[in-house]
Amino acid sequence: MIYNTYFFTFDNLEGEFYKGPVESPTGKYTANAYYKTYGGAAGGVNLWVEINYHDDNKMKTVYHSDANRNFSIEWKNENTISIVNEEPGYSSSNKSVKLNVEKETYFDGGLVWRIINNQH
Repeated sequence: MIYNTYFFTFDNLEGEFYKGPVESPTGKYTANAYYKTYGGAAGGVNLWVEINYHDDNKMKTVYHSDANRNFSIEWKNENTISIVNEEPGYSSSNKSVKLNVEKETYFDGGLVWRIINNQH
Protein backbone atom coordinates (compact mmCIF):
# COMPACT_ATOMS: atom_id res chain seq x y z
CA MET A 1 0.00 0.00 0.00
CA ILE A 2 1.27 3.44 -0.92
CA TYR A 3 0.03 6.51 0.88
CA ASN A 4 0.44 9.98 -0.61
CA THR A 5 -0.10 13.22 1.26
CA TYR A 6 -1.23 16.24 -0.72
CA PHE A 7 -1.00 19.84 0.34
CA PHE A 8 -3.50 22.26 -1.19
CA THR A 9 -2.90 25.99 -1.24
CA PHE A 10 -5.43 28.59 -2.23
CA ASP A 11 -2.88 30.88 -3.87
CA ASN A 12 -4.10 30.50 -7.45
CA LEU A 13 -7.87 30.62 -7.08
CA GLU A 14 -9.44 32.68 -9.83
CA GLY A 15 -13.17 32.91 -10.28
CA GLU A 16 -16.21 35.10 -10.54
CA PHE A 17 -17.55 37.26 -7.73
CA TYR A 18 -20.62 35.63 -6.13
CA LYS A 19 -21.69 37.33 -2.87
CA GLY A 20 -20.49 40.08 -0.58
CA PRO A 21 -19.05 42.15 0.75
CA VAL A 22 -20.20 41.06 4.20
CA GLU A 23 -18.62 43.20 6.93
CA SER A 24 -17.86 41.82 10.40
CA PRO A 25 -19.64 43.61 13.28
CA THR A 26 -16.81 46.12 13.93
CA GLY A 27 -15.53 46.27 10.34
CA LYS A 28 -12.30 44.42 11.16
CA TYR A 29 -12.96 41.87 8.38
CA THR A 30 -14.79 41.67 5.07
CA ALA A 31 -15.98 38.37 3.57
CA ASN A 32 -16.54 37.79 -0.16
CA ALA A 33 -17.60 34.61 -1.95
CA TYR A 34 -16.42 33.53 -5.41
CA TYR A 35 -17.20 30.64 -7.75
CA LYS A 36 -15.74 28.79 -10.72
CA THR A 37 -17.33 26.10 -12.87
CA TYR A 38 -15.43 22.91 -13.70
CA GLY A 39 -15.89 19.80 -15.84
CA GLY A 40 -18.05 21.19 -18.65
CA ALA A 41 -21.74 20.21 -18.93
CA ALA A 42 -21.45 17.30 -16.50
CA GLY A 43 -19.27 19.21 -14.03
CA GLY A 44 -20.06 21.40 -11.09
CA VAL A 45 -19.22 24.63 -9.34
CA ASN A 46 -16.46 25.30 -6.80
CA LEU A 47 -17.20 27.97 -4.23
CA TRP A 48 -14.85 29.71 -1.81
CA VAL A 49 -14.93 32.49 0.78
CA GLU A 50 -12.08 34.95 1.20
CA ILE A 51 -11.57 37.15 4.24
CA ASN A 52 -9.92 40.55 3.98
CA TYR A 53 -8.11 41.37 7.23
CA HIS A 54 -8.27 45.18 7.36
CA ASP A 55 -5.62 45.53 10.11
CA ASP A 56 -2.85 44.35 7.78
CA ASN A 57 -4.70 44.32 4.42
CA LYS A 58 -4.14 40.58 3.88
CA MET A 59 -6.49 38.08 2.26
CA LYS A 60 -7.13 34.50 3.39
CA THR A 61 -9.35 31.82 1.89
CA VAL A 62 -11.19 30.23 4.83
CA TYR A 63 -13.71 28.04 2.97
CA HIS A 64 -13.65 25.93 -0.22
CA SER A 65 -16.31 23.45 -1.37
CA ASP A 66 -18.64 22.40 -4.15
CA ALA A 67 -21.55 24.83 -4.37
CA ASN A 68 -25.12 24.00 -3.39
CA ARG A 69 -28.32 25.90 -4.11
CA ASN A 70 -28.76 27.48 -0.66
CA PHE A 71 -25.71 29.65 0.17
CA SER A 72 -25.25 32.51 2.62
CA ILE A 73 -22.59 34.22 4.75
CA GLU A 74 -23.28 35.78 8.15
CA TRP A 75 -21.00 36.98 10.94
CA LYS A 76 -21.96 35.51 14.33
CA ASN A 77 -19.49 37.72 16.21
CA GLU A 78 -16.29 39.62 15.39
CA ASN A 79 -14.21 36.49 14.64
CA THR A 80 -16.82 33.84 13.79
CA ILE A 81 -18.46 33.50 10.39
CA SER A 82 -21.35 31.19 9.56
CA ILE A 83 -21.35 29.80 6.02
CA VAL A 84 -24.50 27.99 4.87
CA ASN A 85 -23.97 25.79 1.80
CA GLU A 86 -26.71 23.19 1.48
CA GLU A 87 -28.98 21.53 -1.05
CA PRO A 88 -32.57 21.46 0.25
CA GLY A 89 -33.83 17.89 0.57
CA TYR A 90 -30.33 16.35 0.49
CA SER A 91 -28.84 16.42 3.98
CA SER A 92 -25.73 14.52 2.82
CA SER A 93 -24.76 17.52 0.68
CA ASN A 94 -24.73 19.95 3.61
CA LYS A 95 -21.36 21.78 3.67
CA SER A 96 -22.37 24.42 6.23
CA VAL A 97 -19.85 25.47 8.90
CA LYS A 98 -19.06 28.08 11.53
CA LEU A 99 -15.42 29.17 11.48
CA ASN A 100 -13.18 31.31 13.64
CA VAL A 101 -11.47 33.26 10.82
CA GLU A 102 -8.32 33.72 12.89
CA LYS A 103 -7.79 29.99 13.51
CA GLU A 104 -9.90 27.78 11.22
CA THR A 105 -10.16 26.81 7.56
CA TYR A 106 -12.57 24.43 5.83
CA PHE A 107 -11.64 22.58 2.64
CA ASP A 108 -14.15 20.06 1.30
CA GLY A 109 -11.90 17.85 -0.76
CA GLY A 110 -12.31 14.79 1.36
CA LEU A 111 -10.45 16.48 4.21
CA VAL A 112 -11.48 19.01 6.80
CA TRP A 113 -8.69 20.75 8.65
CA ARG A 114 -8.49 23.31 11.32
CA ILE A 115 -5.51 25.61 11.62
CA ILE A 116 -4.83 26.18 15.30
CA ASN A 117 -2.53 29.19 15.19
CA ASN A 118 -2.92 32.91 14.85
CA GLN A 119 -1.27 33.20 11.45
CA HIS A 120 -3.20 34.30 8.39
